Amino acid sequence: MGARACPRPMGRKRGPEAERRRPWLVRDMSASQARGAASDPGHGGCRRAWVELLAGRVKRQKLGPEGEQKVRESALRLLRGHLNLGDLVLEVEGPPGKQLCLNRLIDYDGPGAHIDLSSSLIGSALRDQAAQLGVPAAVLCSQVVASGLVRVCEADAVPPPKVLLTPDQRKKLSSLFEVAQNLLAQSMFSRLSFCQELWKVQNSLLLEAVWRLHVQNIVSLQELLESHADSQAVVAWLSRDLRLLCEQTEAPCQHADVARAMLADFVQMLVSRGFQKNADVRGTVDPERMSQVAVAVLERMLASALEALAAGIQEGSAAHKAVSCWFGVFSGHMYGSIISTESPKRFFCHTLTQILTHKPVLKVSDAVQMQREWSFARTPPLLSGLYRRLFVVLSPEELVGHLHEALETQEVNWQHVLSCVSTLVICLPDAQQLVDGWVSRLLTHAFESCDLDSMVLAFLVARQAALEGPAAFPSYAAWFQATFGSARGFHGSSKKALVFLFKFLSDLVPFEAPRYLQVHILHPPLVPSKYRSLLTDYVALARTRLADLKVSVENMGLYEDLSSAGDVTEPRCQAAQDVEKAIMVFEHTGKIPAAVLEASIFRRSYYLSHFLPALLTPRVVSTRRRERGAGSAESGVPAGVSPKSCLPSQLPRIPDSRAALIESLRRADKIPPSLYSTYRQACSTVGEKKPEDAASQREVEPSCKEEPLGLLTTALRELRASVTDPTQRDALLAQMAVISEQLRSALGLGEDDSDFEGAPVQLSVRSPKLQPWEQRVVDLLLTSFCQNLMAASSVAPPDRQGPWAAHFVRTLCRRRLLPALLSRLCQLLHHQGPSLSASHVVGLAALAVHLGESRSALPEVHVGPPTPARGLPVPELFDILLPCRTQESSALCLKFCTAAISYSLCKFSSQSRDMSYSCLSPGLIKKLTYRDWLQLELEIQPEVDSLSDTERQDFHQWAIHQHFLPAPSATGGCDGDLEVACATLVDVLMDFCQSSRSYGHSENSDLVLGGCTGNRDIFSRLQEMAAGLEQGPARLGHAAPRGHFLFGVFCRRLQALARGWDVASRLQRQQELLMCKRILLGLPPSVLVGSPRLEQLAAPDCDDFFHLVNSELRNFSHDGALTHDITAHFFRGLLNACLRSRDPSLAADLTLTACQTQCPLLLTSALLWWPHLEPELHRRWRRCSQSPLPAELRRLQEARHFAGSVLSPLAAPPTPGPAWLCAAALHFMIRQAGKESIRRELGQLDGQGEELLVFLFFFSLMGLLSSHLTPQAAGSLKPLDVCAEVLGCLQRKRISWLPLFQLTETDAGLGRTLLRLAPDHQVRLLPVAFYSLLSYFDEDALLQEDAFLHVAVNMYLKLVGLFVAGETGAVWTLAHSGDLQAQGDPVSLITNARLFLLQSIPRCPKRSFSDVAELLGASADCDPEVRAALLSRQQAMLDPDLYQEPRLF
Repeated sequence: MGARACPRPMGRKRGPEAERRRPWLVRDMSASQARGAASDPGHGGCRRAWVELLAGRVKRQKLGPEGEQKVRESALRLLRGHLNLGDLVLEVEGPPGKQLCLNRLIDYDGPGAHIDLSSSLIGSALRDQAAQLGVPAAVLCSQVVASGLVRVCEADAVPPPKVLLTPDQRKKLSSLFEVAQNLLAQSMFSRLSFCQELWKVQNSLLLEAVWRLHVQNIVSLQELLESHADSQAVVAWLSRDLRLLCEQTEAPCQHADVARAMLADFVQMLVSRGFQKNADVRGTVDPERMSQVAVAVLERMLASALEALAAGIQEGSAAHKAVSCWFGVFSGHMYGSIISTESPKRFFCHTLTQILTHKPVLKVSDAVQMQREWSFARTPPLLSGLYRRLFVVLSPEELVGHLHEALETQEVNWQHVLSCVSTLVICLPDAQQLVDGWVSRLLTHAFESCDLDSMVLAFLVARQAALEGPAAFPSYAAWFQATFGSARGFHGSSKKALVFLFKFLSDLVPFEAPRYLQVHILHPPLVPSKYRSLLTDYVALARTRLADLKVSVENMGLYEDLSSAGDVTEPRCQAAQDVEKAIMVFEHTGKIPAAVLEASIFRRSYYLSHFLPALLTPRVVSTRRRERGAGSAESGVPAGVSPKSCLPSQLPRIPDSRAALIESLRRADKIPPSLYSTYRQACSTVGEKKPEDAASQREVEPSCKEEPLGLLTTALRELRASVTDPTQRDALLAQMAVISEQLRSALGLGEDDSDFEGAPVQLSVRSPKLQPWEQRVVDLLLTSFCQNLMAASSVAPPDRQGPWAAHFVRTLCRRRLLPALLSRLCQLLHHQGPSLSASHVVGLAALAVHLGESRSALPEVHVGPPTPARGLPVPELFDILLPCRTQESSALCLKFCTAAISYSLCKFSSQSRDMSYSCLSPGLIKKLTYRDWLQLELEIQPEVDSLSDTERQDFHQWAIHQHFLPAPSATGGCDGDLEVACATLVDVLMDFCQSSRSYGHSENSDLVLGGCTGNRDIFSRLQEMAAGLEQGPARLGHAAPRGHFLFGVFCRRLQALARGWDVASRLQRQQELLMCKRILLGLPPSVLVGSPRLEQLAAPDCDDFFHLVNSELRNFSHDGALTHDITAHFFRGLLNACLRSRDPSLAADLTLTACQTQCPLLLTSALLWWPHLEPELHRRWRRCSQSPLPAELRRLQEARHFAGSVLSPLAAPPTPGPAWLCAAALHFMIRQAGKESIRRELGQLDGQGEELLVFLFFFSLMGLLSSHLTPQAAGSLKPLDVCAEVLGCLQRKRISWLPLFQLTETDAGLGRTLLRLAPDHQVRLLPVAFYSLLSYFDEDALLQEDAFLHVAVNMYLKLVGLFVAGETGAVWTLAHSGDLQAQGDPVSLITNARLFLLQSIPRCPKRSFSDVAELLGASADCDPEVRAALLSRQQAMLDPDLYQEPRLF
């Protein structure tokens, strides 16, 4: 086996010294060969093999047992003398025949042997050699094995550097290690000697061979490393080989598993020895030295990886693969075999510290300038991935604490620190609270001790976190304002804190980005007035710096995003975006946006130079109305494009929102006349010019190019690979950050598209609009989401897909992107729904679920016009986008709701059912309760209904009376209560008519009883049920009658509306009341008037209707009367109820008498409409009674007759009935007569009593105010002239009329009655009427009245208050546009009133100042000069001698 067949011939004899210098193994072998050669009698040529000789002798001789034993012993001695041990230990198993032959010869080595005889032979031979040489057998065996291992490592022909063995080398080492293990078992192997021999030839060692020594338990890695005397050499050798191992691990080869196992074992050993406290040190020579070696190797590996990243390694290169492999060792599963969990944790902390402190060459000023380049999206994925792996082991609090400790105690690499902060903000779920608390602690410490380092760190961390978007952290503008914008800020404790803050901000100015300076200027810290100079000095410095950077605060856009840290947008590009936003706000509110008004005053440079030119882009005058498409049809200029580069759009004949905004600005004197004239002239002439090159004049796309869109497409494609591969789930957040970055680039957004700051999203369901480029981007995102959802669902159910969908949707919910997303969803679902495929429906349904999951972070959506002004949460928007009007839309709604509910239940299967439902709008969960069923039925369009009218009616009857009415309320029924069913139907009907869904049927807003058959069918069911309630059994006993359920519904809904005098609140309430009135008119008139009980002579119960009139309908009455329809409906109901009583005339008289005090507006309304009302009342009464009309009805008839006689040439009869009733009739007759003058008619009122003229003056004042608010109400005789003539009549007759301006609800009789005849807003405008008649006052007579001064001052103060509140604008806006000429403008009216007061106060008698204290208190804040005049006159009254003229003679 180890013997040579042809030994080498003997050479010349060596000297003793040369013989000693020969290797011991070669020297020993040569001696044995020499002895064998001397005993050979043959010649010196090549001899026959001894096996051949032995075979021949076996044939000739037969030996007994003793002879065989002697032969075997002789053979063993011969073999021992001729073995080459170096070849013996390396010999690999040969052909079976030869191996068996040899085994037969050496299969016995003494009695009882049971180990491998070849290893025994080697051990025996080595023991003999050691005995001859006088060395320990263990040392000799170790040297032999080490020599064999080196020969195996050097046997490969592949040149270094390399660390892995070839298959042939592994086979040879396997045999060698078997020998070594047997030697170990025989205690014939010295590990220390073996390690020392290996280190002598360390450059020849392969790392895999070393690892296999460890795996085979021959020599552990720790023992091998400890045995080297030079620690630095060990570190260098192992670090070099580990880098090579990392490169080969990531390379495509068949031995990658071996490489990964090697790396895991090495890392586990290094971490265990370097970072384990109280470790088992048995067998360890110097545990401290071993720990230092392990830490040094790990540090050198990380440092080389960080340097490679800093050098910009290319993906796919060997260096990139090595770094990726080494960073992979920070996965948690790598350390499963380490018993103590503290070692990996200490290792990760040490690694994080090394990253943060690696080559700290950047200064703080560099960090301030460059930190926008270190956001999460711009951080190398390998480094951000390493951060994420480190975060797994450390808790969030420990992580922040470690960051803080490293920053306080060492110099740091700011790029690594801030990129770590960005990764922390993106990857940790509660990062916002964590970072916010850290920043707060830093600021607290900074202001307490004036610590500049803490201040710098706080600002850097806050800015870095803000770079990651509003989904992760508030914008910088919001953070700065919240931190320093109130008196509770950190800077508000003392002057020292203020000085420290502004000194810090001033020091930052040379390094600041323009955006941050703009934030500090426009959202400055709150500073007490006595320290205002600190702020002004800083603002001046910041403005100077912005001027140096050629950035102007005045030229900032109206709606520019201050939270972005990116470059400042060009003013002309921002102006086009501002125009679009301003038009959108104007569409919704009907008012000039406040931002535009503020810019016209405080930022006039930008307003005149950029905003107005962008708004006044010339448009070709069109002869037909321009259609509104999906693009920016109204703007004329796409966002981000100069107006000069666009083809002029068409100017519609019917003004659109853009034209209306321009006209409103012109009327408000916000457009210079010359600029407006140039605009109109350009619109007239631009259509005549033909563009020379149409292609060059074509609208260009926004600043986005194809390249960013391609990069976004690539990023979305890579996301799909991460979604479908469970092993890449850790890379999802990083990929989403890349998508967010590419999305900002594609849409031209800033670095941080800020949060919504409460601004609602404006959306038009009827005609949603998108820019073409926005639609391309949104379609790409929606398509990617649907495809990713399908791909992910093919691999795992929704609850095991990870958080990719939530992060994807959160990326879509940006301030600039969300409106485009919702507009596109409106187009797809509301307008193109039936054409969507099943995958689209499922994808959009899942999108709706995740939008609901983020509902708290999303703004409200204002859907309109013409929808209600209230905002909707984004999830409830889908209720509007999914109508059930047609068969196709119903099918789509059912599919969408089913998909959304199924996805929600699967996605949140491990959570409660309430959590699943909280992500959905209640409208998507179709329980079909009674209310839900009514909502669905109201959306049915009859012209495309799958049922006929008769079938639909039968279905309604069955559903209401057989299904929902008897069902318990717990399951969505009515508990058998028909009144509950009616009330629910009314509530749903009104909700539907106020929502945007009702407006999709037709342009007619009168839908309940108008042209929509579907609505009319449901209303017919209400009429049927209400009639059933009327025909029900009478109440038992003498219980007080209960009010009608309808008024309870109306009252509850009206109370829920906001009360206010602004236009929006009034219009919303008016619209609600209009629906209430329509429902009442569609039901029997007995609803308004309850039937009297037969056993009593009582009036019908009208309290509920009286309350509705006094509290609501009165405020929308006109000139002291309700509309004809509701007035006639009440009197029909009144006669019907009275005719069923025991005494009809008495019941009617009692009711109408109660009206005089409880609801006088019904009587004045009857007087106005009496010519139309009288014939019907006569006919109804005579049909059931032969007696004349009730006395109170005849009284109305007489009042009307009296008014007619006053206006006739005949003498007027005496006043019948109450004076105020006759005055109302006379007022209506004067208004309808249309005479040029009523002086003669007023003369006929002599002797009729003073009250009649006073009440007539009151109604004339209300008519004057009505004419201001509604110009079309003016007749040939102007209301102002009527008031003037009545006032003149009063003054001639010395009748006091001032009490009309002192009316209160507490007044008995007169005041309460008159106040119930006029709307509240007209009563509030009485000061306008008072001073509108200023030129008609008889001043001398007025000054003699005690109440004059009090009334005049009170009216003046209220007039000023109305002007400050903006309520006088409506009086002059409508009057200015019609034939009615107002008394100048509000300012002129107030000026004249003030002059009148200042002239009148010195002339008032002493008795007029009895309550001057009240007037002085009320005028303190409104008009100091009027207050001074009153005070001066009061002092003159108290000390007349002081102001008396001296007597000179």
